[in-house]
Amino acid sequence: MDSTLLIGLIAASLTTFAFLPQSIRAIKTKHTKDLSLITLIMLEIGVIVWIIYGALISDIPLLSANIISFVFMTITLYLKVKYG
Repeated sequence: MDSTLLIGLIAASLTTFAFLPQSIRAIKTKHTKDLSLITLIMLEIGVIVWIIYGALISDIPLLSANIISFVFMTITLYLKVKYG
């Protein structure tokens, strides 16, 4: 495996799954009061732009990581709007 691809996969995995504990906690507790709505919206938009960019340059690791992040962020954003 190319070392550049490996570095990309490691970075993508770490940044993608970094938000997973927060999402799981929000799902379990339904407590999102301490989460910033503005931050969640900015992250969601940023992930969408990364998905578009990844599609434009046909970068599978970039696309995969950000699609997974989009799912986590969307769930967390939904819970934030629902439970405040």
